[in-house]
Amino acid sequence: MKQEQSLRIISLLPSATEILAALNLTSAMVGRSHECDYPPEIIDLPICTGAKLSTNQSSAEIDTEVQKLLQTALSIYEINIEVIKQLKPTHIVTQDQCDVCAVTFADVTKAVATLAEPQPEIISLQPHTLADVWGDITRVGTKLGIDPQPTLSKIQQRVEEYQQHSQRLLAKPRVATLEWLDPLMGSGNWIPELVELAGGEDIFGTKGKPSVYLSWQDLLTADPDVIIVMCCGFDLQRTKAEITAIMDINPNWQKLRAVNSDRLYITDGNAYFNRPGPRLVESIEILAEILHPDWFKLKHREIAWKRLN
Repeated sequence: MKQEQSLRIISLLPSATEILAALNLTSAMVGRSHECDYPPEIIDLPICTGAKLSTNQSSAEIDTEVQKLLQTALSIYEINIEVIKQLKPTHIVTQDQCDVCAVTFADVTKAVATLAEPQPEIISLQPHTLADVWGDITRVGTKLGIDPQPTLSKIQQRVEEYQQHSQRLLAKPRVATLEWLDPLMGSGNWIPELVELAGGEDIFGTKGKPSVYLSWQDLLTADPDVIIVMCCGFDLQRTKAEITAIMDINPNWQKLRAVNSDRLYITDGNAYFNRPGPRLVESIEILAEILHPDWFKLKHREIAWKRLN
């Protein structure tokens, strides 16, 4: 208890906030990023970051602006150092995986260097696979004096249950998971593992490798059985609006087997698939509901996913 009371943690990453919550450390948090929105009890915490681009644009416009910022070596996000100074954190949890996902590790390091002594310890996460995510939970817990094993045991028990179900399946649908719509981008990193655990075969993603841009010919040639859209940063409502607008002007969609057989699905990619934290287990459940509805109860339908028809 004394250890927890002495902690003053700022999370600059939604998945890190969810890891802290799983470790029962939300009471030790004093600040968050502008994108941290779960669990609800952290919403009123001071916000320490902001975005330099507007997300109220189309997929194509967002991608163009992101690429321009990256090509000019400018950060997509900014840190409010004055807020951080006032909060006097003992620890800052951030990431060193994706410059598009959150503030960069370099920016955090630069900001911390301006703080008075004692400077907070930076805990940087860099997950690419499910094993990396579970390792991050272990590392965060260990760094902050919390035993991570009870949390990990619950997670791993649920993962093993889906793994056993998947191994009993005789047929696994060929699945295209799309992280972005314009331009098309196939999901990578831990997503192929989630698909496999849920009883599917991810045809574009490679475990532990970054997401990849796809051409329309790639998608048409592969002609997957199932297409699951999990746009990074978009919730279910935003994803539906985006794909509906794109399908209205792109006739290629109607050439796909998944579309013609009503096996095109949209999901809340922001809350689940694109956050490498504890709710990746729920992401497996969502995929299993989509791919094998006869096997799994539809607990998340209409909340985190729906069929687009």
